[in-house]
Amino acid sequence: MTNHSEKPDTDSLPHSVWSADWLRQVESTAAASCGISLYQLMLRAGSAAYALARDRYPTGRHWLVLCGYGNNGGDGYVVARLAAADGIKVTLIACEGARPLPPEAASARQAWLESGGDILPASRRWPEDIDLIIDGLLGTGLGAAPRAPYDALIEAANRTRVPIIALDIPSGLLANSGAVPGVAIRAAHTLAFIALKPGLLTGQARDWVGQLHHNTLGLADWLAKQLPQIQRITARELRQWLQPRRACAHKGEHGRLLLLGGDHGFGGAIRLAAEAGLRSGAGLVRVLTHMEHIGPLLTACPELMVQRLSDDTLQQALEWADVVVVGPGLGQGDWGRNALKQLQSSDKPAVWDADALNLLALHPEKRQNRVITPHPGEAARLLNCRTADIESDRLLAVRRLVAQYGGVAVLKGAGTLIADQQGDMAIADVGNAGMASGGMGDVLSGIIGGLLAQKLSLYDAACAGCVVHGAAADRVAEEQGTRGLLATDLLPMIPYYVNPELEK
Repeated sequence: MTNHSEKPDTDSLPHSVWSADWLRQVESTAAASCGISLYQLMLRAGSAAYALARDRYPTGRHWLVLCGYGNNGGDGYVVARLAAADGIKVTLIACEGARPLPPEAASARQAWLESGGDILPASRRWPEDIDLIIDGLLGTGLGAAPRAPYDALIEAANRTRVPIIALDIPSGLLANSGAVPGVAIRAAHTLAFIALKPGLLTGQARDWVGQLHHNTLGLADWLAKQLPQIQRITARELRQWLQPRRACAHKGEHGRLLLLGGDHGFGGAIRLAAEAGLRSGAGLVRVLTHMEHIGPLLTACPELMVQRLSDDTLQQALEWADVVVVGPGLGQGDWGRNALKQLQSSDKPAVWDADALNLLALHPEKRQNRVITPHPGEAARLLNCRTADIESDRLLAVRRLVAQYGGVAVLKGAGTLIADQQGDMAIADVGNAGMASGGMGDVLSGIIGGLLAQKLSLYDAACAGCVVHGAAADRVAEEQGTRGLLATDLLPMIPYYVNPELEK
């Protein structure tokens, strides 16, 4: 089974994302603008899904098609009819509802029956020789955990270990958030219709979507005229943020970056962030930390300027710096609290990470010159809720972070979200499971700080930093796999992505 975390051919996917609610509202308008009916749109969806299934599983001879009581099920009826007409044996199981089917789904169902197809109830025992399952159970309108009989059908499909192709979205995965409140189809492939929805790219999506595909169903021209709600960002966008340097550039042009952190026993965190700032292209990087870390930091990276953190050195360094990163290894004791208190009087652009965020949660304050980079646990503390609340709706969470704390918020995780107060939002469609290891967040804060020092805006630096970070990790994973991937492995890869002109 192919996993979306392997990042297959993501350049073929669009870079605009819309909410499922909005798409449902405008679908009839979009179809009418192209001179087709909603039923014809459904026929296009079924045809596209059938073509994908035949392409990926050309030897399949017995398909099981699961149809729900809505338009997602209507797509399934179309797939079933096309497969049967092509000589494939089809078993179709459908859920019944108390209300009439939507008109388009009813037409697709009737066409299936008129072609000689049978409809079996959800309680029917499954054949043992099926070699492909088409998931048309629940579409993008789902807002809660699947109920009976859908939950039982989803669990049965997953138990078969037969490859599953999901129509528009895996049943049970919420289209607007990527949350999975109950059971969900574990798809080998998912074909998104018309546009990408955020739930296919963030939250729990990568565990369920499999390889993601997309088909506009002929609405590409109409869609191009609509203002995207969210941007899907990958390494392809780096060229718009990072231009080649002029031949006579000098280090003073590329910013002075100051990093604060590294309490007793946490020197590694500040070292990772500082070197990441250098590798990202900051002209000069200065670290204020504990005396015990000065020697090791200079030995590991002699390009750094390292001093003991004191009131005097901090005041001098703040006057010197263009940008500040605070938090990696900072701790929550008096040493870290004092440094953070002094920093709060500065108006320099800053990146707050790790313990700086935990201290911020204790004394919330809003400012516009800051990027915050919480993981879900830190976000929960900042918003005074549970981590489960954050993960249940990551898009809402990142909007709340921006509203309460200002500036730019980066909500880390699979499908990292970046948002600002102007309503801009992006999903970084990069990264892999190997990044679930210590020190990765420190590297990210250093990259963002380094890009801020080179005069990118807060939002652009956050977006570009997340992409550089994830793309570097993907490059390492391609060479050595995800298990055992270390934060230090990313450091030599960063220059490949902050110099996008090197990419073919």
